[in-house]
Amino acid sequence: MSENTTLQQQLLEAGVHFGHLRKKWNPKMLPYIFAEKKGIHIIDLNKTVEGLNEAAAAMKQIAKSGKKILLVATKKQAKEIVTECAQKVNMPYVTDRWLGGMLTNFSTIRKSVKKMQSIEKMLEDSSISINKKERLTLARDRVKMEKVLGGISNMNRTPSAIFMVDISHEHIALAEAKRLGITTFGMVDTNSDPNKIDFAIPANDDATKSIAIITNYITAAIIEGLQERETEKDKMDDQDGEDHSDEMEVTYDENGIASSADNGKEKTAPRKKASGTRRPAAKK
Repeated sequence: MSENTTLQQQLLEAGVHFGHLRKKWNPKMLPYIFAEKKGIHIIDLNKTVEGLNEAAAAMKQIAKSGKKILLVATKKQAKEIVTECAQKVNMPYVTDRWLGGMLTNFSTIRKSVKKMQSIEKMLEDSSISINKKERLTLARDRVKMEKVLGGISNMNRTPSAIFMVDISHEHIALAEAKRLGITTFGMVDTNSDPNKIDFAIPANDDATKSIAIITNYITAAIIEGLQERETEKDKMDDQDGEDHSDEMEVTYDENGIASSADNGKEKTAPRKKASGTRRPAAKK
């Protein structure tokens, strides 16, 4: 209870409770609205804590299973925050512009990523002869592609989940994720529909501090999941090592008697079966 109270206090200080004007509200957000003050809706922080804990627990399990979570935030005030958090946990991210078909037409997007990587190799390889004008053109193309595709360069398949800062702003990404059956997480302000995503976090999606505290909380849950995954891997490796060490070493002496190193019991070597064919009996 004290942890939730502390979290509520932090959310309050970050301004997570401030919603939009009443004229811009979505009626489906009514269960998440605490009150109205001077024409602005106030979000119920109890609901925010509940949604945040549920989303964090689900993301922790996804990260623990070794699956990828795509972080999306193309709003100006959220770009740097999401980029930093995604790089911290080595997850793919999109912060510049959402390309149409980035999920539903992933094979084509993957070809563009490979093209970008080939351009990088060409520019880094000094053995390839490229004149100054061609090198300048390739460098410009690489910068443009890196800006849009740099965050998903290591994503070899469609992610298992997607986290969005503003689901109304990222409606194309949300539509593609729903079409492919990808689990959706997102910050939902009073002007959005919380029923469109699987895990809604009612919060102010415009303020930098609000975005930062929600994203950092989610990132911490992902880090916990990754750490638990590493711990389980280490335990499995230790068990495999113990199984191999338990195997007995058996040696045979000159008389064919075997002795094991662990209990000192002697065992006779198994007799080899005679090979070859029997001679036919002589006729009387």
